[in-house]
Amino acid sequence: MLPSHINFGRHYQGGNPMSVPAWNPAVEFMEREALERLQLAQLRQTVSWALKTPFYRRRLAEAGLTRSEDIASLRDLRHLPYTTKDDLREAYPDGLLAVEPEQAVRLHTSSGTTGMPTVIYHTRRDLDAWTELVARCIVATGATAGDVFQNMTHYGLFTGGLGLHYGAERVGMLVIPVSSGNTSRQIQLLRDFRATVVHATPSYLLHLHTALAGAGVTADQLHLRKAFIGAEPHSEQIRRKIETLFGIEAYNSYGLSEMNGPGVAFECLYKTGLHLWEDAYILEIIDPHTRQPLAEGETGEIVMTTLQRQATPLLRYRTRDLSHLVSGHCPCGRSHRRLARLKGRSDDMLIINGVNVFPSQIEDLLMKTPEVGSNYLIQLEKRGALDRLVVKTEIYAKLFTGDPQTLDALRERLGEALRSAILVKPVIELHEPGSLPVSEGKAKRVLDLRPAF
Repeated sequence: MLPSHINFGRHYQGGNPMSVPAWNPAVEFMEREALERLQLAQLRQTVSWALKTPFYRRRLAEAGLTRSEDIASLRDLRHLPYTTKDDLREAYPDGLLAVEPEQAVRLHTSSGTTGMPTVIYHTRRDLDAWTELVARCIVATGATAGDVFQNMTHYGLFTGGLGLHYGAERVGMLVIPVSSGNTSRQIQLLRDFRATVVHATPSYLLHLHTALAGAGVTADQLHLRKAFIGAEPHSEQIRRKIETLFGIEAYNSYGLSEMNGPGVAFECLYKTGLHLWEDAYILEIIDPHTRQPLAEGETGEIVMTTLQRQATPLLRYRTRDLSHLVSGHCPCGRSHRRLARLKGRSDDMLIINGVNVFPSQIEDLLMKTPEVGSNYLIQLEKRGALDRLVVKTEIYAKLFTGDPQTLDALRERLGEALRSAILVKPVIELHEPGSLPVSEGKAKRVLDLRPAF
């Protein structure tokens, strides 16, 4: 049963009334004109918060903006400066804090693996708004208070664990905060507490399924019905493989710590794209090189402005994530625009002997191949003056007991298919299941061993 605070949005499709589960129908089905009026009011508020930081006071003054009233319409967004990850690093630890320190009740940081970490502060108001967004996402997938939610992602400075945790609790779910790793314990908890919904990276769910056999458990002995997947780019084939292996529905999510974390955008029951909550964020898609806006359907860099966060407001943040807007209307009737699944990141692009290659292109082809298993690794090496691409992929164990010519044929077929798709001829290595490294957090799919110059 749905708890009393979960409502149904009502709209018309083909002249017939339809109802879909919604957490906040008044906002989720808001008319576009009213939604844009709300965005303008909240953009002005966000600029007023931003002006409390030395960083934005200086940046906005350079753009000729000294007060929030200078924003006359949403079109004035284009006059605001971009914000980058480097800006956040330079502001470490509190250069972008827009409230008094005693008003901040939590902070999250990025890993800082490529330099100084980025820090995002939250007030109690900010955390409540974030939790509401996550609850909205969860209910859009058809999950309810009757579900048992096992959270398989990191807790702590990483936003994925706590973000989904509080959203699920607000919906009324029983939450199992197991965090990541310890696969044998994950399986035990799935069985003992009959978890029906999980949150994990796609790569970890595939690893979990492989581990079920070692625990003497089959997927149909579990009670799972849904999975929320994200935190790493993945192909539609990966999603379908997860759904087939577990016999469940898997929903894509999008979030990043600079925009709170999970809850930025989520698929609904219809899976026609990720609904981005436009009362909380203004979305732009730009050419990452020219910074010019792109039309609907054109792939470019996602740029977002926060509209609800008081402690660390961000204006036109360049995410480096690549996607495009989905045209048309979703059958669910929500008015918020939809993002296509992420293609990757502009800074994840590999240049191999002068050819631009995205890891997602390689994954997409591998996962379409029936003989290929759940895990793979892309390795880049240098051979003399040339780059060498090695694609290591696990295949099903029974193939290693058959005719060696079968393996040779599979190597040749994969190599030719990849050469045709990415214009680079790879070396294909076939490995038995479980022989490649497994990451319990975000999967590390690319190992670049080329010397830096």
